[in-house]
Amino acid sequence: MANDGVPALHPLLRGRSSPTGFDRRHAVTPEEMTSLIEAARWAPSAGNSQPWSFLVALRGDTTHERLVRHLARSSARWAPDAGALVVNLAHRYVAGTDWEYSEFALYDLGQAVAHLTVQAAALDLQVRQFRAFSLEGVVEEFGIPDHWQVTSMTAIGRATASGGTEAPARERRSVTDLLWPPSGE
Repeated sequence: MANDGVPALHPLLRGRSSPTGFDRRHAVTPEEMTSLIEAARWAPSAGNSQPWSFLVALRGDTTHERLVRHLARSSARWAPDAGALVVNLAHRYVAGTDWEYSEFALYDLGQAVAHLTVQAAALDLQVRQFRAFSLEGVVEEFGIPDHWQVTSMTAIGRATASGGTEAPARERRSVTDLLWPPSGE
């Protein structure tokens, strides 16, 4: 138990941060990237459908160069310095139809990215998930078919020495505020 009577949170989760400054001297290795995708592969999904895919761009490769062109101004200031950028895609529909491939595709993709995030922490890497990029630009640039949905991007690397992490006070809603029904309603 932690001092406040709440069970201790695992250090990999408590130490998670969302840096906005990545060390350009650090490269994410292909082996590390494989480990991260393997962690995502083991995430649970409805009916074991695994409705996700990842477009991986390691800094310095041509995929990275093509992807960086579609970053919004706000993310273009920091994301290109990450060792890897990953586009997170959900398999929403059966190809050529309007039938849902999985009604849980977005939820399941979120689980896969969360698994990737925890594995990154185990490898002493930091992750920042973001949506500040042109969806249309990425879809067109990489020929993403209509039955796949580009949802977000993940920057992976080592934070700069100055930190560059999210707001200093990592305020979270209390556990009781997260339980249903909400207090006060």
